[in-house]
Amino acid sequence: MSGKIQVGYLVSYDYELLKNSLPTIYKESDTIFLAIDKNRKTWKGDAIEINPDFFDWIKAFDVDNKTVIYEDDFYVPTLTTMQCEVRERKMLSAKMGIGNWLIQIDADEYFVDFKSFISNLRKYDSYLKNPKKHPIQFCAFWIMLYKYTPTGILYVDKPLKAIFATNYPEYSMGRRIKGRQIYTNNIVLHESLSRSEEDLRFKLENWGHNVDVHKDFLSKWLKVDESNYMNFTNFYYLQPERWKRLGFFPTKDISKLKKIIQEENKLNVLNFKLFFKNFGQWFKYLIKS
Repeated sequence: MSGKIQVGYLVSYDYELLKNSLPTIYKESDTIFLAIDKNRKTWKGDAIEINPDFFDWIKAFDVDNKTVIYEDDFYVPTLTTMQCEVRERKMLSAKMGIGNWLIQIDADEYFVDFKSFISNLRKYDSYLKNPKKHPIQFCAFWIMLYKYTPTGILYVDKPLKAIFATNYPEYSMGRRIKGRQIYTNNIVLHESLSRSEEDLRFKLENWGHNVDVHKDFLSKWLKVDESNYMNFTNFYYLQPERWKRLGFFPTKDISKLKKIIQEENKLNVLNFKLFFKNFGQWFKYLIKS
């Protein structure tokens, strides 16, 4: 089988969430790279701390010795936060090695069925032979966890496309490259916003989108709870109208959400929609070539 399954994480202020994410991808990965700023800086330059106990946990969890700690200087004062992000993703992919499937996941992203995602990648192994000539990227669908409540979790009630893998990591923004997209029927729980107010405020100041967050986002996030969420609309942190409605999971146990998602038909992407999206991408890049 050509090419390895190389998984990379950008490890920063929310490193503890890796304890939820890493178990979802561990078995199917060949190597797992953890990119950590050696000076413990965010992309904005703010200081973070990583408890030494975290590395003890990694050592104990990594029974197959798959994990590589990659420390480097990922903060550059003259770059924007997004430019720092793209730079770090490219540096990480260089460590992971061109000629392999390069999968980048954030600590707050949890695959529901990573084995299925890898099966989709392997159908395109021929693209690993000359990746520069035939760049390609693979999408799964986020279920965006919005906010914890006393008895459950609010979430955006429509699956959202997100890019996770490529054969040629010439990233232009985040994990996005200028190449054909392959849509896969895979769900990833994304705990991007479902955190304490203090942690969310810190993230909004230090992530790649820090200058783009809508001015009303945080005030709405603070107001919404499990008793009133149905009275609000437009929740996205950039263009609010892109996230029309929220739903509610009646549990705060991440491990139980897989079953709920499988039973909620509206949270699964229909195969005929995937077919037409993939056909459109194939035809678009056929014309370009």
